[in-house]
Amino acid sequence: MNPRLAAAFLLPCVAFAAGCGATRPSKYYQLTIPNDVAADPPSDPYPVSLLLSPLMASHLYREDRIVYSSRSESMGAYEYQRWAEPATEMIEEVLLRELRASGRYRSVNFVRSGARGDYVLTGHLYDFKEVSGPPILARVTFELAMRDIKTASTVWNHYYSHDEPVNGKDVPAVVAALNRNVLRGVNEFRSSLNEYFSAHPVNPAPQ
Repeated sequence: MNPRLAAAFLLPCVAFAAGCGATRPSKYYQLTIPNDVAADPPSDPYPVSLLLSPLMASHLYREDRIVYSSRSESMGAYEYQRWAEPATEMIEEVLLRELRASGRYRSVNFVRSGARGDYVLTGHLYDFKEVSGPPILARVTFELAMRDIKTASTVWNHYYSHDEPVNGKDVPAVVAALNRNVLRGVNEFRSSLNEYFSAHPVNPAPQ
């Protein structure tokens, strides 16, 4: 083949390959907490310190891709729509901040902080995904349990499952619905814990 002709043929091919090889940019999302999170009605804090353990979950929710499913429960994950952090870590952070903001406890920390505590909260995240419609739903299902460190016994547990309607058809709308759903669940856990400690008063530890 004529070298000049070959070069003229090669250039468009290289340009086409470069265009096809261009990667699509990923978009990242995170859960947010309103700036006006209110403390519970004024009262003396419970004389207890809480420790939060990492949430257990399937590998899908310990990675950063946003998960979707059909009504038949087949599942997949978006390639270019991702969370800024794994779902488990984001929910742990929301729970920590909400419990601290309540003003009900002497302290609230992660187990990994090395802080001392009276009770340990453990949990399992079962669902954190878009469910195809119509209507499109944002499903969140998780469970928490609390163990008394002194007695090593489980003294409280609460199960939460809710499908939040999605106000739109794009991924940002799904993210917003998942965010609302997580906050709803965390507030439910917060109220349930308050009820437990109100019904089971704890004597302050001697100084």
